[in-house]
Amino acid sequence: MRLHIHSLDAPSLCLACDARQQGICGALDAPDLRHLGRQSGCREVDAGTELIAAGVRAEGYANILSGVVKLIKLLPDGRQQIVGLQFAPDFLGRPFADCSAVSAEAASPVRLCAFPRAVLEEMTRRSPRLEQRLHAQALRELDEARDWMMILGQKSASEKVASFLLHLSKRIDPYNPGYAACFDIPLRRADIADFLGLTIETVSRQLSHLRKAGIISISRNRSVSVLDFTALETAAILD
Repeated sequence: MRLHIHSLDAPSLCLACDARQQGICGALDAPDLRHLGRQSGCREVDAGTELIAAGVRAEGYANILSGVVKLIKLLPDGRQQIVGLQFAPDFLGRPFADCSAVSAEAASPVRLCAFPRAVLEEMTRRSPRLEQRLHAQALRELDEARDWMMILGQKSASEKVASFLLHLSKRIDPYNPGYAACFDIPLRRADIADFLGLTIETVSRQLSHLRKAGIISISRNRSVSVLDFTALETAAILD
């Protein structure tokens, strides 16, 4: 059953939060929501800001309110791989882990609701609903990681790029159901290439192919309008 918090019970910080019901806060009762609200603070960061450093103990967690965060795995020789993307209203951090195995960096301007580590972990211990909500997100991220393993291992370059655009279209605006017809690609071409295991030239060539086919239009090099969703799904070979 979905929890609805009466406006008189919710902190003012939470009343204007679009992520309150869809994110982890939707699992909290009114007292816990007030308690977390008193400990929370909103912050905005620019693209390129490191939010989590791999191997370093984090003293806080956050809900993503808007924007896109990329998860990065570093190799000992300095090479890196983007292993995932997070969107609103995803939870950012690894509860009950001493540190994260991946770094998190803002791929676009990002707005966060941040709160101390100790506060959330104490609330999780006494709230099964909150623990279940965090567990559900972890499972969803695992499913997405498996999907991308299949995409990277089995799909062609054109299918990868089309799948990437569909993924963005579905996740970029979490507060509206369905696919967004217009959106900005939050990643640079080099990051897209890294994420999809392609070269920058291949990514650019496949985007140009989709544009020339009348499936998408691109303005300012990263603003995409999907003109034909059926054709884009066909290009991605979706089940």
